[in-house]
Amino acid sequence: MAHRNLEKLASIDAQLRLLVPGKVSEDDKLIEYDALLLDKFLDILQDLHGEDLKETVQQCYELSAEYEGKHDPKKLEELGNVLTSLDPGDSIVIAKAFSHMLSLANLAEEVQTAHCRRTKLKKGDFVDEANASTESDIEETLKRLVHKLKKSPEEVFDALKNQTVDLVFTAHPTQSVRRSLLQKHGRIRNCLAQLYAKDITPDDKQELDEALHREIQAAFRTDEIRRTPPTPQDEMRAGMSYFHETIWKGVPKFLRRVDTALKNIGINERVPYNAPLIQFSSWMGGDRDGNPRVTPEVTRDVCLLARMMAANMYFSQIEDLMFEMSMWRCSDELRVRAEELHRSSSKRDVKHYIEFWKQVPPTEPYRVILGDVRDKLYNTRERARHLLAHDVSDIPEELVYTNVEQFLEPLELCYRSLCACGDRVIADGSLLDFLRQVSTFGLSLVRLDIRQESDRHTDVLDAITQHLEIGSYREWSEEKRQEWLLSELSGKRPLFGPDLPKTEEIADVLDTFQVLAELPPDCFGAYIISMATSPSDVLAVELLQRECNVKQPLRVVPLFEKLADLEAAPAAVARLFSIEWYCNRIDGKQEVMIGYSDSGKDAGRLSAAWQLYKAQEELIKVAKKFGVKLTMFHGRGGTVGRGGGPTHLAILSQPPETIHGSLRVTVQGEVIEQSFGEEHLCFRTLQRFCAATLEHGMNPPISPRPEWRALMDEIAVHATEQYREIVFKEPRFVEYFRLATPELEYGRMNIGSRPSKRKPSGGIESLRAIPWIFAWTQTRFHLPVWLGFGAAFKHTIEKDVKNLHMLQEMYKTWPFFRVTIDLVEMVFAKGDPGIAALNDKLLVYEDLWSFGESLRANYEETKSLLLKIAGHKDLLEGDPYLRQRLRLRDSYITTLNVCQAYTLKRIRDPNYHVTLRPHISKEYAEPGRKPADEYIKLNPKSEYAPGLEDTLILTMKGIAAGMQNTG
Repeated sequence: MAHRNLEKLASIDAQLRLLVPGKVSEDDKLIEYDALLLDKFLDILQDLHGEDLKETVQQCYELSAEYEGKHDPKKLEELGNVLTSLDPGDSIVIAKAFSHMLSLANLAEEVQTAHCRRTKLKKGDFVDEANASTESDIEETLKRLVHKLKKSPEEVFDALKNQTVDLVFTAHPTQSVRRSLLQKHGRIRNCLAQLYAKDITPDDKQELDEALHREIQAAFRTDEIRRTPPTPQDEMRAGMSYFHETIWKGVPKFLRRVDTALKNIGINERVPYNAPLIQFSSWMGGDRDGNPRVTPEVTRDVCLLARMMAANMYFSQIEDLMFEMSMWRCSDELRVRAEELHRSSSKRDVKHYIEFWKQVPPTEPYRVILGDVRDKLYNTRERARHLLAHDVSDIPEELVYTNVEQFLEPLELCYRSLCACGDRVIADGSLLDFLRQVSTFGLSLVRLDIRQESDRHTDVLDAITQHLEIGSYREWSEEKRQEWLLSELSGKRPLFGPDLPKTEEIADVLDTFQVLAELPPDCFGAYIISMATSPSDVLAVELLQRECNVKQPLRVVPLFEKLADLEAAPAAVARLFSIEWYCNRIDGKQEVMIGYSDSGKDAGRLSAAWQLYKAQEELIKVAKKFGVKLTMFHGRGGTVGRGGGPTHLAILSQPPETIHGSLRVTVQGEVIEQSFGEEHLCFRTLQRFCAATLEHGMNPPISPRPEWRALMDEIAVHATEQYREIVFKEPRFVEYFRLATPELEYGRMNIGSRPSKRKPSGGIESLRAIPWIFAWTQTRFHLPVWLGFGAAFKHTIEKDVKNLHMLQEMYKTWPFFRVTIDLVEMVFAKGDPGIAALNDKLLVYEDLWSFGESLRANYEETKSLLLKIAGHKDLLEGDPYLRQRLRLRDSYITTLNVCQAYTLKRIRDPNYHVTLRPHISKEYAEPGRKPADEYIKLNPKSEYAPGLEDTLILTMKGIAAGMQNTG
């Protein structure tokens, strides 16, 4: 038996060796990492569930691998037969096992990326072109600007000091992995990295091996499925946990690296601590667009919670700082203050502090000052806690920090004093880090944006005008609306009193403005209006802020999403800027948000990308004409279909002059973990955004030539036409989409707090962009990403063969076009029409089969045209690393795809009968209890046959993990 075991183990390892491409480079350890985690996991599986189950997993893996080799659909059927013969408990275990193996493959990949990065840094070598395109090292960027582009170091320093990157965490974390698992994954990553460290002793190795085993087993034994949908408060807490884990310490660490990079180009100054290099904002608990669960109370709660968390994190660091600041030499200014504080503080001992609980003597002046800061931070935290729990607090406002200036002042005093006494070296240690944290996070941790649909404001104003008996605001023309709004904004009288009749919706909007008036102004960022089309939409929010006594009104940001709105945006903004009252109000600064997801869903990826490019150019022209500095707020999704993709490339492909040192961009829920889940990831993300923003401003990408523009315009028209022809006009499409993908079942995943539809009924247009992309990703067909490209390119090339050469030249020299094509190529590399064909055969009515076939033919044709334009023989030939990583994952994903297709068949077709073989999973169980029942008991209320719903959800989660930025 033992011999057979060894043979089996060798076979799966050998399988891996045969399937996986060879090493890509000397320091490529990916295969090793992956094999190690896989072997460990299979041993655990055998211990927990017996040998038969482990063999079934291997059988499925081998069938998948054989399919990946030859793409023979018979292999998928064989695999389907194995999977459908399993009883409910076994099928859950197998789906869980493959989902888990994919997560482990992802972890192996992350450790390999970090390993390569370290090796490179040690060698000081960045010549690897394959990675250079998507990586931006801040030091490398500064050196390139100075040495290659002949910028003076002072110019670079000046640009860097004045630039801002504002990362906005958004409120739809489609993070389909639970936080309990993310933490275990983090520990697996750490163990794996340490196991391969150079100076590891045999005992260390043994202990790390045990720890790795423990964490893999703990992750496998955790229920992957969220049994209840998250509330907006849950989402916000999940989002904020990243500040706690990585961002809080990551920001000062990153800024230190910027200081070092500056030193290396000859600048002997540090980035000033109040330079707004990085800012953080959030939509979690502020984004009410189509999410009825975000109430005014939720907004108030998340603001107070963030304030409490911020005060708590400062408080936890202040004692360490007091320990460090043991110096007695200080400036006269500081000595006087310390003596005053010493005299006025009570002589009582403070027993609830761990350190420095007795009164600090005036001979340690810095500690006296910081002791006072500590008292105020303690009170600030406690006051937020009381307000959150009981709505009132007995701590008076004068004992807490109400604005960040009060908090910075004593810290700045300490900094100045140390520098004056020749101790700048000490000042530039922890104190500088602390000052930088205060400048970045303030008292509110993040600034909360509010987002609301323009129609909701119209409803409120309509209720007011009807109540005042001056007509119906909703029915007025734009001119009349503007005239009335401006006369009210210039006047002083209140518009309405408590007697205004309110529906629930109207009360909700007005109560939100009340929350803005009640909480400290530094809690909030922008007020974003979705579906904004005209100046009155912006003025309406200005008026409502004034009416509700918002002391420091939020900046109002129109959001343009649909294709037609993007086309009309420049004219709408020009009309807004020509209103004198408004220009005086904004003081030469305006922000405009452009949405990637809905424009992509509305017109297809190609046309949306080109329209977004043109809209930005036009908006910048308008702003220049009116002398306004425009900040673009990019609402990119995490997926390619929703505008996502590698950060560095995405920034460098924006039109020239559109970033100009200030970039605001959403970090979508599903990508937060990939960007900030771990210290080195957090560092890399901050570095990418900063370096690319700097480079875009100082070395702008080329502007497209007039003939390229003309060609793009022509292509975009054809692409939109074909996309809409199929998605919106083809009568069979909606039915085909609902049958061929798990869209109808998507809502069971309990991913986010938002409903997946804007309106309960309705077709594709009412579906949110996230489920629309998610559903096509599950079947590896990615239709929204590529549909339209093929027809457009084919038409253009057939019209004139010279156009092919022009497209190839555009690909080589124009970053925007290259990025657009490369991202689609990456999605094709992750796609597999064979899986879509299997879904059709099992789930789609026969009379729709020909429609599915025509879409797959379109897919293949688009793929070959794309390769022709990029000048590639094979997909991803320019990126061997990515190709290797995708091949490693494919066999796991295929098993889950097949499992999903057959599970959907069993759920949807009551006449589909399968013959189950006896139960194979052995488990530690009391005599007389069936272990399979354990799994089924986790979901007792399912309306499907036992086990099917959990199996389905596990396949969805596994595929989403495997697809990463296209999931």
